[in-house]
Amino acid sequence: MGPGEQAETVIDLRGIQKWFDDNHVLRGVDLTVTRGEHVCVFGPSGSGKSTLLRTINLLEEPQRGSVRILGVEYGPGVDGEVGRGRAPAKQLRQHVGMVFQQFNLFPHMTVLDNVAIALRRVRGVDRAEAEERAARQLRRVGLLQKVSAYPSQLSGGQQQRVAIARALVLDPDVMLFDEPTSALDPELVGEVLGAMRDLAETGMTMVVVTHEMGFAREIGDQNVFMDEGVIVEQGGREIYTDSREARTRDFIRAVL
Repeated sequence: MGPGEQAETVIDLRGIQKWFDDNHVLRGVDLTVTRGEHVCVFGPSGSGKSTLLRTINLLEEPQRGSVRILGVEYGPGVDGEVGRGRAPAKQLRQHVGMVFQQFNLFPHMTVLDNVAIALRRVRGVDRAEAEERAARQLRRVGLLQKVSAYPSQLSGGQQQRVAIARALVLDPDVMLFDEPTSALDPELVGEVLGAMRDLAETGMTMVVVTHEMGFAREIGDQNVFMDEGVIVEQGGREIYTDSREARTRDFIRAVL
């Protein structure tokens, strides 16, 4: 990017409010993510991190707030007028890939078919091209040799890397990761973080909810500490060594 050029805004959340019955989970959250930025969201259990991530692709519908992806409005709006002039969630998901805690692979399909099926069902790509593009993404996550294997024949770390390839094959503008290593045995965490690190180095826009604080400190351009449904503090890597807020400092001291 040249001097004076503005980074393109990929995600723009404004005034996001979310309730589950009487539980006010998100209390007016604002977040902006620019193209190529790596955003790491951390905080205690129940702070609203995963709910915030899931509102980005409307897996959780906020009751109030603006959800803009690449300048297009998908949320109900800050005034809560649901449905007024907004684009459908299906259109939003053309731009946003997501990797969950659980791998959600189809057990009866090979690794190659698990990755290729999204192209065939969502984009209508023919089988040969879908398989070629799926193989390219499996190579990217180091699993080309496993194309004919079934999920039950893979370790948890390998299954999660297949899930990353499945999200990447649709060529998203941004990738969301919801605690992608929390279901893994400790010895398998490194290989998934390695695949994510490689992806970050390609310039992919990423929003990562994680408790792997060393990894967050390594890749996080923007680091967001949440507690009790609000963003308490956000900033660059200096947040890990020089937090302004006592709550942030206490949390980091406890986990790092």
